This record gives sequence, structure tokens and C-alpha cells, in this order.
Amino acid sequence: MVKKMDEKGNYSDGEFWKRKIKEHWKVFTAFITGCVVATLGALLVLFWFIETSPIGAMGTATIGEWTLAWTWEFFIFLILWELLIVGIPVGVAFGVGGYLWWNRFSAEEKAEFKGRWRGHRTAEGGGFGFFMFIAYSIYIYINGDFFTPLGDYPYRYWVDSWFLTLAWLLVIFGIPAAIILTIVYFKVWRKK
Repeated sequence: MVKKMDEKGNYSDGEFWKRKIKEHWKVFTAFITGCVVATLGALLVLFWFIETSPIGAMGTATIGEWTLAWTWEFFIFLILWELLIVGIPVGVAFGVGGYLWWNRFSAEEKAEFKGRWRGHRTAEGGGFGFFMFIAYSIYIYINGDFFTPLGDYPYRYWVDSWFLTLAWLLVIFGIPAAIILTIVYFKVWRKK
């Protein structure tokens, strides 16, 4: 079997991880098992919270009865319960396990792992949706409908409100961005 190496004599990412998984199969098995148990625990907490939370009438409220205020309360309390019951214990377990595993490595193996992680981007995108939800909630709050059940208005109202929120964001952030980009274009980019 031919090992895929780059011009510096290092293994490619795929070969590197295959080799490391074979060398440390017990740790990787424990990690995957921990992830599965944590996911199941998170789902159980979600179902428990839905059935016991007064937010959403213990799982009996219809979508039309929900409000944006209920949505915010539900997600904030769900996140707090998930962190308390699942997140903190799993974080501590993975942190201690990872620390103990890392301390067993030789200096060469630590350097090899560190070299693999440089330059990798782990989180990209995904922030616009959350930012838009916050802006939408602020817009609905200003309109006075934050505590209004969703079923009290036709869905067209909620959709139109979303587009109006987007329009306001484009005005608030778009005009200054256009001015700044115009200045940068004439002062910097055009001279190059």
C-alpha cells in the first residue's frame, strides 16, 4: 500500500488521521461513544423539558398559541438545562480525558498534532440567521407584538415583518457600508 505524502514528506490529512485512529483506537472509540451518549442525553433533556416546561403549556400548546416571547424563553431555558445536565459534565469529562491523553504523547507526536491544526478554520457562517432572528424579535417588540400569539395574525404579517426587518438592516448597515467602501475605493484601491 502506497502512503500518500506531500512534498515535505508528511502524510496527507487522510492518511495522518487513519494512522492516528489505528494507533489510538481505544481513545477514538471512547470519544465516539461519549459523543453518542451526550447526543442521546441532550435529546432526553429536550423531550423532558418540552413535557415539563410551563412554556408551551407542557407540550400541549399549538404553534398558533406561541409568541416570540415564549420562543425566546423556551430556547434560553433549554440551553441552560442542556448546559447544566449535559454540557458541563460532558465538557469536564472530555477536557479531563483529553488532557490525560495529551500528556501521554511524546514531544514529536504533540508537534505532529499541533502542525495539523494550524490554519484550519473550524467555524464559518451560520451567524446571519441568529442575527436576523434577534433583529426580527426587536422589530416585533417595537411593533408591540412580542407577546402576541402567532395565530392572532395571518402568516403574511409575520413574513412581511421579516422582510421589513431585512430592509431596515440593509438601510442601517448598508448605507454606512456603501459610504465606507466608496471612500476606501477612491483612497486605497483606485491608487493601486
